[in-house]
Amino acid sequence: MIQTLGIRISRSGRIRGLVLAAALSACGVGSACSDSKTEEADGGMDGGTDAGRVWSCLIPKGTTPDFVNQVGCEDDFTTLASRPLDSSIPGARSAKTVIDRLDGNRLYVQNSNKYPIHWDFASANLSGDGKPIVPALADFNTTEYYSPSRRFLLGALTHYEGPDKWCYEIAPYDTSSADMIAGAYALLAENAFIGSKLYFHPTSETVQTVVPKLPKSVKVITTDELFEGIDYQALNLAESYGQLRFITAEELATQFVTFRDIVVLDHVPNDISVVMGIITSEFQTPLSHVNVLSMNRGTPNMALRDAYNNKTLRNLEGKWVHFVVGPFDYTLEEVSQAEADAWWDQNKPSQTQVPGLDTTVTDLRDIADTVDLDGGTLLEAIKTGIRAFGGKATHFGAMAHIDGLPLPKAFAIPVYYYVQFMETNGFYNRVDEMLADTSFQNDPTVREQQLVQLQNDMMVAPIDADFDQMLLDKINTEYPGILMRFRSSTNAEDLDEFTGAGNYTSCSGQPDNPDESVEDALRKVWSSIWNFRAFEERSYRSIDHKAVGMAILVHFTFVDEAANGVALTNNPFDTSGLEPAFYINTQVGEASVVQPEAGVMTDQLLYYFDLPGQPVTYINHSNITVNGADVLTLSQIHDLGMALDKIRTFFRPAYGPPADDPQAWYAMDVEFKFWAEPGETPILYIKQARPNRKE
Repeated sequence: MIQTLGIRISRSGRIRGLVLAAALSACGVGSACSDSKTEEADGGMDGGTDAGRVWSCLIPKGTTPDFVNQVGCEDDFTTLASRPLDSSIPGARSAKTVIDRLDGNRLYVQNSNKYPIHWDFASANLSGDGKPIVPALADFNTTEYYSPSRRFLLGALTHYEGPDKWCYEIAPYDTSSADMIAGAYALLAENAFIGSKLYFHPTSETVQTVVPKLPKSVKVITTDELFEGIDYQALNLAESYGQLRFITAEELATQFVTFRDIVVLDHVPNDISVVMGIITSEFQTPLSHVNVLSMNRGTPNMALRDAYNNKTLRNLEGKWVHFVVGPFDYTLEEVSQAEADAWWDQNKPSQTQVPGLDTTVTDLRDIADTVDLDGGTLLEAIKTGIRAFGGKATHFGAMAHIDGLPLPKAFAIPVYYYVQFMETNGFYNRVDEMLADTSFQNDPTVREQQLVQLQNDMMVAPIDADFDQMLLDKINTEYPGILMRFRSSTNAEDLDEFTGAGNYTSCSGQPDNPDESVEDALRKVWSSIWNFRAFEERSYRSIDHKAVGMAILVHFTFVDEAANGVALTNNPFDTSGLEPAFYINTQVGEASVVQPEAGVMTDQLLYYFDLPGQPVTYINHSNITVNGADVLTLSQIHDLGMALDKIRTFFRPAYGPPADDPQAWYAMDVEFKFWAEPGETPILYIKQARPNRKE
């Protein structure tokens, strides 16, 4: 039978106004105040030593208690620990800890598989039967993470496997004082085999503010220091079969990969055609271009430090493999081609049906008028709008109905004029000829050459004169002297089931500007339907190429913005749905966040907008800001959070989780900028929102 060994600091069984750290000091850790006694359980194994103290396992093999009061060895910890709710730092296991301040500061290390959150454990084990009643979850969260007079000190013992570091952590939004943290840290160190190996890991900027007040006895380790020891990063959790190929990011410009390949890359590429899986030697961001593509395709994507030179992976080069990316580990094992072919036959994507084209709309429509919200649901209005104005312009038009959302003034060019351009210049006939050509079908080199030639011919083809004049008149009248941005908006992108991210091109243009003409911008956007990667993506999805049409979203061009970025209105690292947050990936100036240059890092943060105090947790920091400053100020983060809240609320009826599965993943993928005229304070502009798919 397991002894529930623990340390009691307050002899009276209550705090009597003393903070935990003071109580520790008064009693003396390990003195007669402590009733702990180390014993070896039946079948236990020797543990480690700390300051001359010998530890042994306390949990008998084959048993799984609800809790222990001491952790005698790593096997004890493994028995109790689960994967943490937050997987932003991979390769970690975590066991929740509870210190009951009304029971002599008694420590409980809970079975975190049976009780995944603190309330589960406290309500089941520390409520009633002579103890105060633990309130309902909402009240528990309000008091036990925020109140100075809280009953419990809630935390976790986490082992980060990569750097082999043991950490005491509190929730990113927990407002524990330095005394609370120091006392809990000391109590856990006294009652766990790791002893002086324990660190305190501040999990957010809010928690970080307490660190300078901690005593020197509390060893602190930062997230950046933990990341230094992490080798594996899971980006898109999925499974596939394919042929393993090694290729450099630079070689992708001249060598073709197919949708039966799993590729290992030396760097994170800016772009890649359809493949069955991606392994990069560099860490990525969750909203990097290649990861958005992987999420859209439902294919596994991960990073493994120095993967390109990994001997284990190299031994599988050129072979057919089964590839699985999990949240904390991965598998890559050799299979036969027959097994891979059988899997492909069973799992190849079903044909994606795109909305049909509405060529009855011929006016240049102000953006709010692209979506009619009268008489139907939001989703119905969006689907109707996409037929004439494409996914990007239609979702932008829907956002124009959100009160107070900062959007640039914009209008949309309907798909009608792309169809007119293709028909008048005979380009649809060219497409028919290419699709019937067996060389085009079977040889990617021939396919790419013919697609490039089609695009080149489109760049010199005439545009309908009446349409051209109507467009120039609108720009000169409503946007005089302004460089305009012409943004691709097809009926095969920004869909709930298919984002088509990055397939097409946007371009700037201005009337009477020979270097950046409006006409060339139109042709560039229209012709991007026929770039090689977009064509391959559609082929992978069995999309009818001629069923895709290009509308255009038009607004002023952002020049010299202060910051740009992308965000998700949910927490991509949260595997439980219990810690919602906005994920924000941002960079200073115009430097790309989704296609960064080699070696450039961005600010990545989680903004717990819905929690009291709205704490911010930085996962990574930009390495190109002046003096290491944060890209966004706290005021700008709050402005962005307000906008993200409006967006997720507005689109929830269209894309939110179904009533029968309220915990299903729901997020909007949002693009933003902070920009201002010279000499003015930069303000937020939302540029795009689309549903985010999570496989």
